[in-house]
Amino acid sequence: MSGGIASTRARWVAGATAAIAYAAASHALMTHAQNSAWSLAIVLGPIVLLGAAGAWSKGRRVLAAAGFAVALLLTLQAARGHGIPARWLYLAQHAGVHLALAAWFGSTLRTGTEPLITALARRVHGTLTPAMERYTRRLTLAWTLYFAAMVVASLSLFLAGEFAHWSLLANILTPVFTAGFFVGEYFLRYRLHPEFERVSLQQVLRAWRRHGRAAPDGSLP
Repeated sequence: MSGGIASTRARWVAGATAAIAYAAASHALMTHAQNSAWSLAIVLGPIVLLGAAGAWSKGRRVLAAAGFAVALLLTLQAARGHGIPARWLYLAQHAGVHLALAAWFGSTLRTGTEPLITALARRVHGTLTPAMERYTRRLTLAWTLYFAAMVVASLSLFLAGEFAHWSLLANILTPVFTAGFFVGEYFLRYRLHPEFERVSLQQVLRAWRRHGRAAPDGSLP
């Protein structure tokens, strides 16, 4: 058991180290060599590959191939100095991801729809009390507003004209703010609602994956 826990911690430490290194490298490349083909590949490549792999794993092969082809075409055009400038691709990646997340979380707040975090909590904890349902709904709204605020901040800094400041937000501050939101909410949750059973991050990730595979009626294949 202790070996398994140590292995899990080692993986998380390795993942966190890789994420920090990627963020630092992205910021350095964006501020010193933003139009380089290597910069575009290193900064945008992982996002494109993860998105394509996610679509492919869910059976959306055409969407995955089309998304990869479009992203590759835009990247090549930018690297050659034609078409969309590289910095606009960086903006589209950062603001676009947060806009999509805001739309996704927000769409589950419509009347007659179960909020996203409520659905995830139900898969992790089973039965939820009315108080827990209210909390998870408000938390879904809070994440929606957070993602929307990141879009506004991203666009505002970008249009202000100081690209180095925007890069700092996109590559360094965004992960810090997001991690801070996660940690702060974790402690607030158990302070306000101790009835929530404490769960590991692995359990949360498994619930997330199961939610992604769920059928339209909520059942699992």
